[in-house]
Amino acid sequence: MLRNTEIWLLSYFRQIGKFLLSGERKQGKLHILFTICDHYEPYWNKVDRSTAYSRVMRWLKQYQAIAEKHTDSFGRNPKHCFFYPEEEYEAGLLEMVKEICDNGFGETEIHLHHDNDTADNLRLTLLDFKRRLAEEHGLLSVDRDTNEIKYGFIHGNWALDNSRPDGKWCGVNNEITVLQDTGCYADFTMPSAPSDTQTSTINSIYYAIDDPNTPKSHDRGRNAFAGESQRDGLLCIQGPLAFNTHNRKFGILPRIENGRVAANSGVGVDRLKVWDRCNIHVAGRPDIVFVKLYSHGTQEKDMDFFFDKGGLDALFTNLENYCQKNEYCLHYVSARNMYNVIKGLERENSPNPQDLYDYELKLIR
Repeated sequence: MLRNTEIWLLSYFRQIGKFLLSGERKQGKLHILFTICDHYEPYWNKVDRSTAYSRVMRWLKQYQAIAEKHTDSFGRNPKHCFFYPEEEYEAGLLEMVKEICDNGFGETEIHLHHDNDTADNLRLTLLDFKRRLAEEHGLLSVDRDTNEIKYGFIHGNWALDNSRPDGKWCGVNNEITVLQDTGCYADFTMPSAPSDTQTSTINSIYYAIDDPNTPKSHDRGRNAFAGESQRDGLLCIQGPLAFNTHNRKFGILPRIENGRVAANSGVGVDRLKVWDRCNIHVAGRPDIVFVKLYSHGTQEKDMDFFFDKGGLDALFTNLENYCQKNEYCLHYVSARNMYNVIKGLERENSPNPQDLYDYELKLIR
């Protein structure tokens, strides 16, 4: 579990040192913006159509019953983000996902697995898929000013911008540019540790500038700043990456905390403390902390944990109690809401993140 840590270890220790030495978070009320971005693959492991439908039906029946029991500091239910894979498109499945979203418990974005691709083909693939999602299903969002269809993105197999050393599962060195050209408002792929696709930049909200001739342009970038509007590059919103010293392998080695919600990871308070300490925020606004987790929500073992064994219920309960104990404001948000808050902080630096949920992008439905 400690493989490939040399990619991000130096950045981690720098951040820990800055967090311990800085007193900036001691001022004002702390806000926690929380969401789960799901690599939502109904046909995972190449199952048949019947199994794919039963997986999504399980979410339709069981997830809503859990989510409706939980509210944040403003009375909002959890917002699960279904990053649906283009290569698994099926209208019936998406209509079931849409029902969950229409009931107020989530939003849908784009996920993509591809290999040995070209920039031209990738561009056509993304444009066609976002059009189908928007026009045929009423999903995704639009820019309030331009009415352009927008989408959040997670790359399959973590290989954003052709970042795997062996060149597999992408093939497009200028993928950052293609994403921007096709209406991607932000990427939510990272962290990918312990994969070797992991960036050296961790626990950050930043803009990646594409070098179209080389892979992994998102390895570094320019931080988003409150009160400073940033136009260049693709916005990257990362989840937590750290060592959990409260959970050690063989009682010795601290485990990597990479924000995955799964059957083998648990949802204890020790993880909440690490997510908090990762301190992911827009520079200049440390009072607003972004906690973006991820899951593979259609895998049976994880669904058993989420639903039958009470994993999601426990996660939301622990999170709500943790925020109440620490007198934090908890915000259940979507990926789109996170983006809107970031853009609002850049342009207006509003004191209240809840006023910015729909700042730039509004849902089509």
